[in-house]
Amino acid sequence: MDSTTKSFFELRNSKLGPAVVKALKDRHFEAVYCDDINTAVEKVFSFIPKEHVISWGGSMTAKALNLYNEAEKRGYKVINRDASKTPEERTELMRQALLCDTFLTGTNALSEDGQLVNIDAFGNRVAALCFGPHQVIIVTSTNKISKTLDDAIARARNIAAPLNVQRFDYKTPCSINGSCKDCKGADSICAHIVITRICKPVGRIKVILIGQDLGF
Repeated sequence: MDSTTKSFFELRNSKLGPAVVKALKDRHFEAVYCDDINTAVEKVFSFIPKEHVISWGGSMTAKALNLYNEAEKRGYKVINRDASKTPEERTELMRQALLCDTFLTGTNALSEDGQLVNIDAFGNRVAALCFGPHQVIIVTSTNKISKTLDDAIARARNIAAPLNVQRFDYKTPCSINGSCKDCKGADSICAHIVITRICKPVGRIKVILIGQDLGF
């Protein structure tokens, strides 16, 4: 991408990002727009009291921000499923994460009118989004914004899910040809599709929208 094209994207993001933040606030989310990753990281931790226990759901955007390592570096107690030694231990840590203080995750898509769309295989990520942790902090980016709710659902199913499944050795149509076929196989990662249309209680879900292309 040349500098001229990049500047056009930055200009678009600087206009669209704050508009979507306003739409999120209208739906009772706490939301902020950040131009860059470093600002976003500092904003994340400004929301988290030092005594909070932190855990997370799978998010390539959160990984791009190095949030998981940063939480440990800053001295927070964490519930880290990736430190498990067995599948059973991993599942138990995922269950414990549902009652942590702060849960970090991303979103597969969000509509311009401020609704979140997420697809989950086992349901732990969307379960925490819906209920359990005292607060949920979502880090996302302007490439996840879709015009309408229907567009956001389509993005989650046809872009995010096929890209995510490539990370695993799953035998789904989208892992073979990159396109969603609405499969019902045991390896499907599209078990749970959740739309979050308002935040309840008010402010429990905090959305940090970054004006860059990050994650899927």
